[in-house]
Amino acid sequence: MSAPIRVAVVGTGSIAREHVTALASIPGVEVAFVCGSDLARAAAVASLAPGAEATTDLARLLADPSILGVDVCNATPQHAASTISAGRAGKHVHVEKPAALTIADFDAMVAATEGSGTSLMVGQTVRFQPAVAALAERVHAGDIGTPRLAHVSWYTGYVWPGGWRGWQLDREKSGGHPVHNGTHSLDVAVWLMGRRPVRVFTRSFPSFAADMPVDDSFHMTVRFEDGSLATLEISYALAEPGDMFRRIMVAGTAGSIEHSTDSEPRLRAPGVRTAPASVEGAMRLQLAHWIELISGRAEPIVTTPQVRAALRTALAAQESLDTGRPVDIVWEDDK
Repeated sequence: MSAPIRVAVVGTGSIAREHVTALASIPGVEVAFVCGSDLARAAAVASLAPGAEATTDLARLLADPSILGVDVCNATPQHAASTISAGRAGKHVHVEKPAALTIADFDAMVAATEGSGTSLMVGQTVRFQPAVAALAERVHAGDIGTPRLAHVSWYTGYVWPGGWRGWQLDREKSGGHPVHNGTHSLDVAVWLMGRRPVRVFTRSFPSFAADMPVDDSFHMTVRFEDGSLATLEISYALAEPGDMFRRIMVAGTAGSIEHSTDSEPRLRAPGVRTAPASVEGAMRLQLAHWIELISGRAEPIVTTPQVRAALRTALAAQESLDTGRPVDIVWEDDK
C-alpha cells in the first residue's frame, strides 16, 4: 500500500472542524497536524481525526517534509500570511473563501504557491455541490448557447434574530458583506458566464435583522465584458437557523437552464436542520478534489484567475455599497 498523503489544517473554528472531519473521511489521507493560537482549541479539533497532533507552532509543521499540503481555515485577515508561509515552505495550499481581503494579498499568495511550483486552491464549495456542478457542465457544454443572463436568489436562516458575531461586522476582518457573504454567488456567476466582470452595482436592505449595523440582505448587478449580465439576490432573512432556499438560472442564446432547492423533498420544522440534497457532501468532494490536485491526478476545477475575478468584483461591490454608485472594474493590471 502507498503511504498516506499527510496534510495539516491551520485554524480551529467551526469551518476548520468541517474541514478536518471531511479530510479524515477521505481514504489515503492523514491529517497530521491541527494548528491554532490556542492549544486547547486545536486539540479539540485535532480529536476529530485519528492521530492528528495539536500545535500552536506553524513553523514546526511547515518544516516537516512529510506534509504535502496545508489547508488554511483561520480568520480571513490571516489567510495571506499563512498561505505565503506554506507556499515558501514548498507546500500545496487550500485556503477558505474569501481567499484574501485585497488583490495585492491574493497576488502574493499566488506567487508564493503557483509561482513557486506548488498549487493554490480556494474553497469555493458551491462548485462542488452536485446540482450546481451538473448545471455548470450543461452550460459549459454549450447546451444553452452563449450565456447572456445569470440570476441567483439565495436565502438562508443565519443571522436572525441574534445577529452576526463581532468579526463579521468588522470590515477590517471580514472585508464587508459582499466580500465575506457574496463571494460564493459572485464565484458562481463568474464560473457560469465564463468572462470577466467590468461593472458592479450593489444595494443593501435590512429585513428581520434591522438592528444590526450591517444590513442582512443585498442585491448585486454585475455587467460582464461582452455586455452580458448577472443579478444576485442574497438574504439572511429566513427565521429558522440552517434553513436555505436557492435558485440559479442561466439564460443563453439557445435556451435556459435552472435549479432550485425548492423542488427537493426536505423537512422544514422548528429545531430541524436538514440541508437540501443538492448541497450534501460538497465539502468532502471539494477537499477530495484538492487531494487529487496535489497528487497530480487532476486538473483544477477552481482556477486562481477566476477566483481573482470574483474577489475583485466583491471588493468593487463593497465600494459600490459604500458610495451608492456603480463601480467600474478596470483590468490593466491583470495577471
